[in-house]
Amino acid sequence: MTVSFSPADSKESKGSVLIVDDTSINRLVLSKLLSQNDYEVHQAEDGFAAIAIAKTHQPTVILLDIMMPGMNGYEVCEQLRTEATTSHIPIIFLSALNAPFDKVQAFQHGAADYVTKPFQAVEVLARVRHQVSLYHAQRAQKQLNEELESRVQERTHLLSLAHDQLLEIALTDRLTRLPNRLAFVKQLSKVMAQAQIKPDEHFAVVFLDCDRFKRINDSLGHRVGDQLLKGVARRLSKIGQDRLAVHTVARFGGDEFALLLTKVSDREMAEAIANDVLQAIAQPFALAGREIVINASIGLVWGDLSYVATEHLLRDADVAMYRAKDASGSAYLWFESVMHNRAVDLLQLETDLRLALERHEFKLYYQPIVDLYQLKIVGFEGLVRWQHPTRGLIFPNDFIGFAEDSGFILQLGAEVIKMACQDIAQWEQAGLIDSELSVSVNMSAKQLLQPDILTQVQTFLTEAGIDAHRLRLELTERSIITNRAFVDEVLRTFQQQNIRLSIDDFGTGYSALSYLHTLPMNALKIDRSFVQPITDQPNSLGIVPLIINIAKTMNMQVIAEGIENMTQLKQLQQLGCEYGQGFLFQKAVPADQAVALLTQAPNEWMAHWADD
Repeated sequence: MTVSFSPADSKESKGSVLIVDDTSINRLVLSKLLSQNDYEVHQAEDGFAAIAIAKTHQPTVILLDIMMPGMNGYEVCEQLRTEATTSHIPIIFLSALNAPFDKVQAFQHGAADYVTKPFQAVEVLARVRHQVSLYHAQRAQKQLNEELESRVQERTHLLSLAHDQLLEIALTDRLTRLPNRLAFVKQLSKVMAQAQIKPDEHFAVVFLDCDRFKRINDSLGHRVGDQLLKGVARRLSKIGQDRLAVHTVARFGGDEFALLLTKVSDREMAEAIANDVLQAIAQPFALAGREIVINASIGLVWGDLSYVATEHLLRDADVAMYRAKDASGSAYLWFESVMHNRAVDLLQLETDLRLALERHEFKLYYQPIVDLYQLKIVGFEGLVRWQHPTRGLIFPNDFIGFAEDSGFILQLGAEVIKMACQDIAQWEQAGLIDSELSVSVNMSAKQLLQPDILTQVQTFLTEAGIDAHRLRLELTERSIITNRAFVDEVLRTFQQQNIRLSIDDFGTGYSALSYLHTLPMNALKIDRSFVQPITDQPNSLGIVPLIINIAKTMNMQVIAEGIENMTQLKQLQQLGCEYGQGFLFQKAVPADQAVALLTQAPNEWMAHWADD
């Protein structure tokens, strides 16, 4: 027998529940309870009916009585687990049997949970709600996996196409039929060689990039984007036909094109051609039933005899083009040697970074992590600052990116962990912190993949003489899905050593839900980009409620970053977010100032920054 109940009001059902019980009053009570709480309900009075209904309706959760005539609950559970269409459905046993042996037997038969009769309504709802939450989390996980697989297939497909194109056409751009980069380089090499013989025959390179092309591609689709590139190619080819000085027009790839100019008398002639290009591209393109207007940024290089390699000349053309793109109101710029300053600055930065370690110029500043309900400081995040001898205090945004690219992050990251351990030890010795306070530090993907990372961290803890639970390592999603076998072993060893782990900036990169639930993570940190838009309007919350629910489902703490006002605080409190940090509470301060905050009342350190 099957009976279905839908929610009485117009709300969308939270999920469907199959109630299997040979006692009609139990089915009636449970049906009413679940229907009133917006669940769709199906009923079965014996095991045979239950199996048939489960196959047909695919309920989200099954409430299954153990003691039934004909086929008991254990037998029903075993048969459902053997069927491919029902093996995934979580089963909550209902039974008056309350001995530990009975519960163990239930779980051995595949139960997801167990409720003892006479049941309490609150308990039933809580256990059903938990299983439904897990179901939705698993669906989200499956969807994310499918999206990731789709991206992998798409990229694999594109790589295959690129490979086929190179084999099919070595020197021609497939889309526009213009010469490609390789063909341009070959022509440029010949012109440069000729210039060495006849230095009076000047040449120049015009390198251009279409502004806003990516936005057009993303909004109108790649088909329209390809049509636009073909249109640009036709207009550039027309300029090549009209201007005798244009030797070669090529597409380098994407929305980048180049013109090789030969026998140009002076720079003014090259600039005139650059202006022709700008005017031609600025004319509207009739595509997809609308007019599309774009602009271009151009880098110009005068081909003097100082260039001996084509890649150097093209490098400088690219630099000039990007400077033109960055310069407000400048559609084209000539390359100048001063543009090398950036590269020189980066070289100097690398030297300064290495000296900074030797001179102990890096310092840790600490931002409190606050219990959002008690407004009590429960920990700190250690944020590195560079006290430069001439430039003053430098924030991470100005050097961390370069440190990552150059590999210097390995030395810097180790120094940060070491400094955090030393500061904790000093606070402990002075009796300034309680036994549970911890400090979080960021660990990059490159750090995590070091073969000796476990030994490094343990050495810092041992040298400082502090317990491992004092240290919390913050990892990005991308870092934990790289080299999974090695990362799994490292993270589980950290767990065994009692070092706490958090996922930083959750939701901004790869979403590793399929992998996340298997890892020994203690907390998820909600990125500030999700917290910043929060207002008192419900539609401002974005995916924050989802992140909080995911964390709670996986028994993890939730820490929101970037809390700047009381509205954000109140909304996060209502969503059940436990912890947070941000300028509403305190900016990052030196170690001595940070620990002093622990002795102040919340209204003192919160009001301090409100007054600033």
